[in-house]
Amino acid sequence: MRILRSQRLSAGSAGRQVYTTLREAIIAGELEPGQRISENELTVRLGVSRTPIREALARLRDERFVDVIPQLGTYVTRISTGAVEDAQFVREALECAAVRIAAEHADAADIAALEGLVRRQREVVAHADFERFAVLDDEFHAAICELSGRGFAWEVAQRAKGHLSRVRRLSLPQPNYLGEMVAEHHEVLDALRRNSPDQAEAALRHHLRMVLSAIPVIRAQHPDYFEEEYP
Repeated sequence: MRILRSQRLSAGSAGRQVYTTLREAIIAGELEPGQRISENELTVRLGVSRTPIREALARLRDERFVDVIPQLGTYVTRISTGAVEDAQFVREALECAAVRIAAEHADAADIAALEGLVRRQREVVAHADFERFAVLDDEFHAAICELSGRGFAWEVAQRAKGHLSRVRRLSLPQPNYLGEMVAEHHEVLDALRRNSPDQAEAALRHHLRMVLSAIPVIRAQHPDYFEEEYP
C-alpha cells in the first residue's frame, strides 16, 4: 500500500498530502473496497496529528471514497454506479468541449508533443507497465485541455472522475485494452492534426466511453469492488 511507503509529511502540507496519498491508493486499488482505514496507524506512520488526517478523510467522504461509520471506523467505499455515471458525465462534457477548441488551434509543435506522449504510451504497453500507462494517459488528456486554453477543465475533471478512475485502473490489465486505448488516442490525434473539431469530439467521446463498455467484465472479475448491480 502506497501510504505505508510514504515519507513523513511536513506540517504545513500534511492534510493535502494525506488526502492525495489516500485518494491515489484507493484509485489504484492499494486500499481495497471495504478495507478499514486506521487513524492511529496513519498518525504513527506519517508522523502527523489526527487533525490533518481527519481533514483528509472528511474530503474523501465528501467525494464518496470512504464511509465514516460512528463507533466503527472509516472504510473504503465500493465503486458506486451513480458516482461512475456522474464522473463520466462531467469528464465527457468538459473534455469534449476542450478538444473542439484544441482542434481549432493545434499547430505542428502541439501535434509533435502529443505524438511524443502516444509514442511513450506504446513503449510502456510493450512492458505491460499499467501504472506508468495510467500516468501517460492522464498527461495526454491534460495536454489537450491545456492546448484548448482551458486547463482548469482538466483540474475539474480530475476532481470529478475519481470513481471512474477506479474502474479504469481495474480495466488496464484486460487483454488488448491498452493497445485499444493507444489506437483511440491516435484517432484523436489524427483529428487534431486535421484541425477538425467535429472529428476530434467524436473520437474523444468514443474513447472516453470505452471504459464503461468494460464494466460488465470487470464487475464479473471483481464483484466485491462494486456497490450495486451495474445496468
